[in-house]
Amino acid sequence: MQRIKYPDYLDKIQTAEKAALLIKNRHVLGVSGFTKAGDSKTVLPQVAKRALHEELKVTVLSGASLGYDTDADLAKNGALYKRLPFQADPTLRKSINSHEVLYVDQHLGQTADMLQKIDKFKIDIAIIEAVSITEDGYIVPTTSVGNSPIFAENADQIIIEINTTFPESLAGIHDVKILNKQPNREVIPITESDTRIGDSYIKIDPNKVAAIVYTEVPDSPAVIADPDEKTKAISGHILTFLENEVEEGRLTESLLPLQAGIGKTANAILSGFTNSKFKNLTMYSEVLQDSTFELIDSGKLLFASASSITVTEACSNKVFNNFEQYKDKLLLRPQNISNAAEVISRLGIIGINTAIEVDIYGNVNSTHIGGTKMMNGIGGSGDFARNGYLSIFACPSISKEGRISHVVPMVSHTDHTEHDVDILVTEQGLADLRGLAPVERARLIIENCVHPEYKDQMLDYFEEAYNIVGQTPHILEKAFSWHTQLKTKGTMKIEIPVNH
Repeated sequence: MQRIKYPDYLDKIQTAEKAALLIKNRHVLGVSGFTKAGDSKTVLPQVAKRALHEELKVTVLSGASLGYDTDADLAKNGALYKRLPFQADPTLRKSINSHEVLYVDQHLGQTADMLQKIDKFKIDIAIIEAVSITEDGYIVPTTSVGNSPIFAENADQIIIEINTTFPESLAGIHDVKILNKQPNREVIPITESDTRIGDSYIKIDPNKVAAIVYTEVPDSPAVIADPDEKTKAISGHILTFLENEVEEGRLTESLLPLQAGIGKTANAILSGFTNSKFKNLTMYSEVLQDSTFELIDSGKLLFASASSITVTEACSNKVFNNFEQYKDKLLLRPQNISNAAEVISRLGIIGINTAIEVDIYGNVNSTHIGGTKMMNGIGGSGDFARNGYLSIFACPSISKEGRISHVVPMVSHTDHTEHDVDILVTEQGLADLRGLAPVERARLIIENCVHPEYKDQMLDYFEEAYNIVGQTPHILEKAFSWHTQLKTKGTMKIEIPVNH
């Protein structure tokens, strides 16, 4: 009870099962959680269980993906009507692609704005995880802020999950501010990664609190594979490029604030900075992964701002059992501030994100397999690609034992146009696309990024397209031939005649 410092809430403590009964069919739920961090671990799973025995379909908005099997259970039990703005669960993904669940794939920095502009997603109940409650009845979040502030403000009712797994010393690392509705929005006065502009808690109307539930379930741990030869090579190419930028006088050894997406490739890229020439680094990102704390421990990283902390079990134990040594180096913000175009532009963020596939002109597909099947979502990559100082996208050149090339003539779905992409990098090499015309881009990408097994095939396509002329040469009847070849024959490799 000591974590609740607002006495009027004490009679609202109840079980997750009882709290879940507040949720009705067709309700719109705003739930905390950003890439498995700080999500609902007791109430939302109870909603999934109820759906097995009653008509219960809800719309779920979150910060990003949820942990454990929450999204999976909601989907397979038929509890989901619509989901947004991001997910990363295989079961839910299958339900989305089979039209059982509607999915809105959204730039993560735009959800809060959407809620302020339209009432289509009026939040019936917000479910917010907290480490404690202040004397005024306000919520101190756990490991993510995400969209929780706007959910709590817009909701008719609020359910608070107090998670005693996390130390109360988390209080103080959050920087929460709700921006005014557009237009005539105020300036976001962040000029450095460590600039504070808001409160260390989420202000709420105590009268909205309908239930408080205790939980001892930790965040679902991130699963990050160790760097392999490909990811190490990608990291090396990026580090070499940035070292050259320093030598040319365009950057200093402290670079500019770094942003990186989630997953094996992004984590490996950041880990590479540990043994680099760079120093006094900062981050202004969405997610703090294992590599963030590795860089802090090495002395390379001075400060990191994001919207969540998403780490492996081993890293979690290290960080939260020794949190005081990290506390003054971290800030967690709402995602419409961590991903705000204004701030990303002002700070000059170096954005490093991953792609499913890229094409020879620099267009990037981050979301769809074969152009139609959703993988996870665009996340925040677009927020940083469009507005940052440098927009870097990375992917392996090939996969599936060479049957798939991740550099293709034309991407099967476009999330980031060539206009928002500065650098493409695979384990083969790096292409600096800044200031290049389309045909120059194509030649450089083919030379530096395409795997040798596909280079002749790609040159064959480009030269034929080039001879037809056009600013951006393509052969429309062949632009997706690699994808159709994969679908029909299981490989993108096309046999080129010997006398070609």
